Amino acid sequence: MSLQKQVMDKMKEAMKAKDTVALQALRAVKSAFLLAKTETGVQAELTEEQETKIIQKQVKQRKDSAAIFVKQNRQDLADPELAEIAVLEQFLPEALSEEKVEEIVVATILKLNASGMKDMGKVMGMVSKELSGQADGKLISSLVKKNLM
Repeated sequence: MSLQKQVMDKMKEAMKAKDTVALQALRAVKSAFLLAKTETGVQAELTEEQETKIIQKQVKQRKDSAAIFVKQNRQDLADPELAEIAVLEQFLPEALSEEKVEEIVVATILKLNASGMKDMGKVMGMVSKELSGQADGKLISSLVKKNLM
């Protein structure tokens, strides 16, 4: 079942349960899906990879917002953002552990014979493609930097 269908099903459940936080998060994702569909040059249906990227972007936006709110001592604003993250993460593939990501980074560096920061772009590209949806870009970047130095 496509992620769009899953989101719609969860939206219906949230409406019936009167879960406003979940409903708000799911409506935002649905809106992002519709925007992506109407962009020029996009085929009629989104691929599963595109859908996953859209949801990841929504999660990242909420994490960034929550971090800002916490930094400003506004827990009352951060809590709904964190609740929405929990709702959205159920549609993402399970994240890999830091150790597993580091193993993949090291293997990619060896495969590409990368040496030094000049090869960071090549390594990042391959690792990001391989771990699409399973690891945060910041984590991948920090591990690549650590292992290329």
